[in-house]
Parts: sequence; C-alpha cells; structure tokens
Amino acid sequence: MSFPLMLTHLLLERLTSAELPRQPEPQALMVESGQVASFMNSGRADGMLNYLYLFHAVMALPLIRPGDVVFDLACGPANQLLKMAALHPEASFVGIDASLPMLQQAEANIAAAGLRNIRLQQADISQLAGVDRAVADCVLCTMSLHHLADTGQLAQTMQQVRRILRPDGGIYLADFGRLKRAATQHFFAYDRVAQQSAQFTEDFLNSMRAAFSVDELRQGAALLGAELDCHQTAVAPFMVLLRSPVRHRVDGLLAERAQAAYRDLSPLEQRDFNNLARWFRLGGLSLPCALPAAGRSDPADHAFGRQA
Repeated sequence: MSFPLMLTHLLLERLTSAELPRQPEPQALMVESGQVASFMNSGRADGMLNYLYLFHAVMALPLIRPGDVVFDLACGPANQLLKMAALHPEASFVGIDASLPMLQQAEANIAAAGLRNIRLQQADISQLAGVDRAVADCVLCTMSLHHLADTGQLAQTMQQVRRILRPDGGIYLADFGRLKRAATQHFFAYDRVAQQSAQFTEDFLNSMRAAFSVDELRQGAALLGAELDCHQTAVAPFMVLLRSPVRHRVDGLLAERAQAAYRDLSPLEQRDFNNLARWFRLGGLSLPCALPAAGRSDPADHAFGRQA
C-alpha cells in the first residue's frame, strides 16, 4: 500500500470537523451461510484476522485470573474465544451469540481445537436472557458492538454487562471507532481487496459505517458503573479499546503462552500485529508483556494491519 496515501487519509481525518452519520448494518445478525463462512475463515490460523484475535487476547491478559468465569459477548464462530481459552486454561469461558449458525460453527471449531474450558449459549447480548445476575468475573466483547442497532441497544447491552458482572469484575471492550470521512472508510476496507473475499470486503465496509463514535462508546461504557481506561489508535480512532484496571499480574507462565502464540503467527501476521500495537502505543497503550520482536513494524504497510 501507499504509506503517503494512508497518512493523507489520517491527517484529513484530524482536520475534518463534521462527523458522518452512523449507518447501521443492513443485516446485523449473521445467519446466511456465506457470511458465516467468510467471517469464520477470516479468523482461522491463516485468515485475515488471526493476528487481531491474538492482539485482543494479549491486551486482555491482565484482566483474567485463574478460576475466573469469562463471558465473550457476540462470540461468533469462537475465533476470539479459542485464543483466550488457550492462554487461560485455568479459567472457564462462555461464548454468547444470537446466531444459531454461528454457534454451530463455533461448536465445531472448539471441538477441532480440543479445548474443554468453553461452553456456548444462544442469547441476544442486549438482553442476555437466561444469564443469571453476577455470574461473570470478566466480560469481553471484541469487534462486535457495531452490530447493535443504535445507541439505545448499546446502552441496554452495557446495562446487561453490569447485571451479570460480579463486583470488581473485569471488562474488555474493543471495536472500530467511526471515522469522519467516507473516503477513509473506503480506503481501509479496500486496502487489501486482492487478498480478501468480496463478502469480507463488503462486511468490512458495512462495519466501519456502523461503528459508534468514541463519544458514543464512552457514554455507553459509563453505564457500567466501573472505571474504564479508553484508548484509541493514534491520529484517528480507527479502533477503540476500553479496559478496566489490572486484576491479574501477567506472570512468566502467562507471558510464555502469549509469546508462543505470537511465534505461531506468520511473518505477515506478526508485522500486522506489530503495526497495530505500535499505533496503540502511540495513542498511549502498550502491550502488557514483551513479545518477540513486537516492537518492530513496517510503516510502509497498512498502519493498523488487516481488519474486518
């Protein structure tokens, strides 16, 4: 990609005052087989988003303690869950999703991975019917809040998170931030169009258009009644991360697991991971543990790696 072109888009984002209106996704619930397959394949070991799931799993390391019950909201085909559960074999994970086809794919992926510390439950994350009060030690939701219909449903989801979370529980929320220019959204969605399916590109662009603004995410998170740190990628809020204070020290064993998972990434995935880590670090958020060569990045490559 052209680094000068990318930088031009980001600088124009900083100089633009007017915000684009949010465009909810045409189909918030993924049930069509093509969408499910595209999303699942993007998170496989050789998929476009494999590095991103590891990035969020690493960033959430300080929140999960041995013995915790961790809920992953809108878990989809369990790509994120698999990364988390592998790093924390002493914790129990519950994947929540409203889409039955997604959960069926998740069940197959979990069985193939041989992990036994994950169970699945079908529920709308804005209602969490069937989930008792104060049963979660930690609640995660990565790259999924933009699927919600509006800020009202975002508020309902945050209220449900507060209901199921135990006192002093951990919270990790990550999603796109809404960019101000349609041209910037299009640029990121189509940056690697030759390497991704047409369905992936379409879903990526729809996700960016449906993203909440940083202020909307902050206002929603305020309903949690908990102190969260809010971080975003430098220059423009391509991605926003809200995380509660440290609950668990990242000890040597936990760091070794994260380092082994990082080494399993391909060189291109490591470069994408490093680029995203670098742009968050420039925004004030560093990795919670050292990873092999994670300080290196390629400024001529996509600034934030491959997203969807």
